[in-house]
Amino acid sequence: MIKKIKILAPLLFLAATLSLSSQEKQDWEKIKSLKVAFITERLELTPKEAQSFWPIYNEHQSKKEGFFREERFEIGTEIKNLDALSDAKASELLSRMLKLEEEKHKAEKSYIEKISKTISAKKTILLMRTEEDFKRQLIKQYRQRRGSK
Repeated sequence: MIKKIKILAPLLFLAATLSLSSQEKQDWEKIKSLKVAFITERLELTPKEAQSFWPIYNEHQSKKEGFFREERFEIGTEIKNLDALSDAKASELLSRMLKLEEEKHKAEKSYIEKISKTISAKKTILLMRTEEDFKRQLIKQYRQRRGSK
């Protein structure tokens, strides 16, 4: 399940990035609010659960966005010029990539541990499934809009 999240998270960000136009910031905020509503509806959180859940969830989303930015814009920019990289620089870049993957894994593990103490294990699994469902819906809508233009 975690492997699927690791694979699909960048796809979500890629789909969101590609679908955003001149109203990029507004559209991004709209996607975030739709995701919150989608999760809220699916998980049926009690007020007490929601009070503990959302700060942890939002913190994790911020971390994931930071990882994405580093991966996409910092490391990705250097990879575009791969032919111009020396072996030493390529080795350094590879080390950065591995370190980032380790950090992402640790953050995901920590997040699941924290969330599962806030909501039940069943709801934690439902959350993961709900996030996947949201991503699929987002990608499906993007493809439909792109096909209709």
